[in-house]
Amino acid sequence: MSASPVLTLREAALADRTGLAARHPEVFRRITGARVQTVLLIAAALGLLVFGLWRLEFSPGRIAGGFGQLLQFLGLMLPPDPGTTSRALLILRGLGETLAIAFLGTLLAAGIAFPLSFLAARNTSAGRLVHFLSRRALDSIRGIDALIWALIWVSVVGLGPFAGVLAIATGDIGTFGKLFSEAIEAADRRAVEGVTSTGGGKLAGIRFGVLPAVLPVMAGHVLYMFESNTRSSTIIGIVGAGGIGLMLSEMIRTLEWGVVSFIVLLILVAVAVIDAISSRLRAGLAG
Repeated sequence: MSASPVLTLREAALADRTGLAARHPEVFRRITGARVQTVLLIAAALGLLVFGLWRLEFSPGRIAGGFGQLLQFLGLMLPPDPGTTSRALLILRGLGETLAIAFLGTLLAAGIAFPLSFLAARNTSAGRLVHFLSRRALDSIRGIDALIWALIWVSVVGLGPFAGVLAIATGDIGTFGKLFSEAIEAADRRAVEGVTSTGGGKLAGIRFGVLPAVLPVMAGHVLYMFESNTRSSTIIGIVGAGGIGLMLSEMIRTLEWGVVSFIVLLILVAVAVIDAISSRLRAGLAG
């Protein structure tokens, strides 16, 4: 009975191991600089993880003990109950205000970041200095969380949804600027070369070569960020930037757990609906 072709090839490779080792010594070398560096990086990461858990007083016992209290809270939150009709209407109004904050903040940020992204993109920037400064400015804006921006804008313009819109917009300018500029840099250059070969300038190349390719990508980013900002608008409302977050914080403070679960359920439903709609729209844009 003849041996299988796979076994024959394996035996031939093992027989020629000495020749392979002579032709490719870097593969058969047991200890290399790259392997030592990889092992050291993994060891350093594990050491940092262990130190962080110890320094932050991580305790599995505390987590296990907290599950009982968590189950107790969940029991108090069932069934969801808004209470009176007037309170239910206030909750719905707060949810609508939260959605409005997310929508307006997202659109405002996208409108401001759109021209800035062309300055931050390497292939459309006016120069290296402009590219560098634009990138660093966007990084600085993106490095501050929306909750911090909410605290700043509440101090500047006062309490209310206007501060929430400004907080969402300011935080998203940096995010949109980075995403848009990366989409511009990844655009196919052959379309731009085709425009310039017919006598078009740089602006014509951007208008007819870059924009048609990146606009669907940018629209997809805007739809995704609107979904994400719906959750962020709830958080910034806790510090007085409008929306349903302030009411949620107040219900938790007064131990109205049935109302808390009702508000959380409404937020989950709203996010799920927005996700389903934006997914369909992104699929249409991609198609």
